Amino acid sequence: MLTSKELEDIERLQKECEAYDHIQLKLNWEMLRNRGASRLDLLHYEQEELVAFLGLYPFGSTVEVCGMVKPQERRKKHFTRLFQEGMALAKEKSFSKILLNTPSSSIAAKAFLGEQGAIYGFTEHQMQWQEQMLKEVEGFKLRPATTTDSDMRVRLSMEAFGLSEEDAKATESRINGDANNAMFMIEVNDETVGNIRIKSENGEAWIYGFAILPEYQGKGIGRKVLQKVVKKQSGMGYSVHLEVETKNAHALGLYESIGFKVVHAQDYYTYNFH
Repeated sequence: MLTSKELEDIERLQKECEAYDHIQLKLNWEMLRNRGASRLDLLHYEQEELVAFLGLYPFGSTVEVCGMVKPQERRKKHFTRLFQEGMALAKEKSFSKILLNTPSSSIAAKAFLGEQGAIYGFTEHQMQWQEQMLKEVEGFKLRPATTTDSDMRVRLSMEAFGLSEEDAKATESRINGDANNAMFMIEVNDETVGNIRIKSENGEAWIYGFAILPEYQGKGIGRKVLQKVVKKQSGMGYSVHLEVETKNAHALGLYESIGFKVVHAQDYYTYNFH
């Protein structure tokens, strides 16, 4: 588990790197703040100052990896050593898939990943809603999720996102441990057809895990649910955000049609142990 000082040091280094490189790093703060006993974060200090960081973020059998180096401390092999240590740790923990993520505009990071033999996989866009009029909608119900919905939530992750049962259950377990999450089940004619998760923090509302069963897709349900959620969160004073993969053209088009615009992008690379 990270100490409060380590968390402060990581946040300070993140802000410095983002300002210097004009990027936005994805460090999965909800996971950093809720680390268990497992050692998943690697920190390198020079004269009591954090100068390099690498975080491993498990999602079932998959692990995402993201890191950073203080601008003035680059080209000193600090990050290379952390990366090698991190890959050894991922191998030790038997993750079957490694995803390395980097801001799309970071030329230095892409060059480093190329040197490691990583292969580009996909791009994920962070989108922010631009305020506009949204009409009132009906024809569905949102209700808070309960423990009895766990099987349906796992099924939705498997059918809508293509996760394995192991990864879907691991994801649900992680979400349940975060007090800032609000999970809602989507019902149509008393049938549960989907779910949507909202995480509200620091003036921002993030939409995650928005899934509709395949047999109910294409009926306009998703658009109505999204409009209702965005309207409510915006009305409460939150800026509204979400993430979507570039290859999910249908979802990207849906979000853009109600006012979401791309503000940042993260590239994901796959890495195989050498």
